[in-house]
Amino acid sequence: LDILVNNAGVFAFEPLEAVTEAEFHREFDTNVLGTILTIREAVNHFGAGGGSVINISSVASLNPQPNSLVYAATKGAVDSITLSMSRELGARKIRVNAIAPGGVDTEGLKRIGIVGSEFESQIVAMTPLGRFGQPADI
Repeated sequence: LDILVNNAGVFAFEPLEAVTEAEFHREFDTNVLGTILTIREAVNHFGAGGGSVINISSVASLNPQPNSLVYAATKGAVDSITLSMSRELGARKIRVNAIAPGGVDTEGLKRIGIVGSEFESQIVAMTPLGRFGQPADI
């Protein structure tokens, strides 16, 4: 193994009053615990030459929007995991980095009505390219 890309992730955008323990655990189990366990397994398969771990984070980790409480927290955790693992695994020649894309036009965002919404407009307004990314962009 030379490269691991931690790209799995789930989300639900909802106000504080709608956050449930089940949704919290669904997002943290996938986005945070999944990242940790995948890295743990992958390092057993990197050779003496090391390798690269790329974690997919989100701009939501540093600039969370309303109704993104749990998702933003998971991506903040991914950023912390990335920093911690880069310091721990660097001596083993394993680089650990994160990519933090902005809004991406995905089936999930279409399904919950973000694509074409005011929320999309807010995200696009903060995006240097002035548009939602397409899956092929990341």
